[in-house]
Amino acid sequence: MITASCIALGGAFGALFRYSLCHAVNMACSITFPIATLIVNLIGGFAMGLLTGYMTYKGMLPFNLKAFLITGFLGGFTTFSAFSLDFVLLVEQGKWAHAFLYAFASISLSVLALVGGMELMRH
Repeated sequence: MITASCIALGGAFGALFRYSLCHAVNMACSITFPIATLIVNLIGGFAMGLLTGYMTYKGMLPFNLKAFLITGFLGGFTTFSAFSLDFVLLVEQGKWAHAFLYAFASISLSVLALVGGMELMRH
């Protein structure tokens, strides 16, 4: 029950942080490209890299903290379902180039962000 509570609390904080960040980015940028979701996924990938790198090279986290951060917070924060919706909406608007640029940038940059986070923790 404690682990489930850690995941639920982390998920709530992650979702609220995603909402706040996306709202701030959308208020600051008035472009039709889904930059807020891209930014969230890059930050989430980088944070996952930091946590994974830490656990691989520095030492394990307590189980419930790992559940809170990885399954809960990052699960609530990252937005693959929102990414999928943004991609489909761009396609439906006939913005094929934007859709595929967005997909390529989201996937490749998120993977690079995760690797970057792991590399920071390696040293």
